[in-house]
Amino acid sequence: MIGFVRGTVHAFGLDYVLIDVNGIGYRISFYHPESLAIGKEMTIYTYQNVREDEISLYGFLSLQEYDLFTKLISVKGLGPKIASNILSRASVDAIVTAIETGDVDYIRAMPGIGSKTASQIILDLKGKLVEPAEDNDEKLSDVAEALKQLGYRPAEIRNVLKRIEREEGSTDELVKKALTLLLK
Repeated sequence: MIGFVRGTVHAFGLDYVLIDVNGIGYRISFYHPESLAIGKEMTIYTYQNVREDEISLYGFLSLQEYDLFTKLISVKGLGPKIASNILSRASVDAIVTAIETGDVDYIRAMPGIGSKTASQIILDLKGKLVEPAEDNDEKLSDVAEALKQLGYRPAEIRNVLKRIEREEGSTDELVKKALTLLLK
């Protein structure tokens, strides 16, 4: 399978790009013509689709787009052309948010998607597109360890952890909040 293609843009249309890689031209279905310029060197992440009558490449600007594409085509009734069209109309973050919040109307507004397919996408992918959040106790342990490494006493650490234990955010954000409270 071809994972990516790095070369010079030879030609492009609204839904494809021809990339010259050492004299070999790869035609890649690609829906971001605004990012292309003839003669521009670029890397396109690719998905190779093999059918009985055709072998085709679908291209993406980032690995996040590629990953979402592979998850979308795993949904029953959703092929690579429709999945590419979805990614051409919205950002990865917007699509993931719509799926995770169960926004059927947003997904149904995409080209080639009806109510049944939109519901199937949500059913199949909800909860599989975002990394599970770190456990808050684990974050607090990491904050305590960071504060200990910075030389704070155990009593100071316990007091500040009580004040931030219900706070939301990453471990880094919680460390910053703890330091702000300790410096007051």
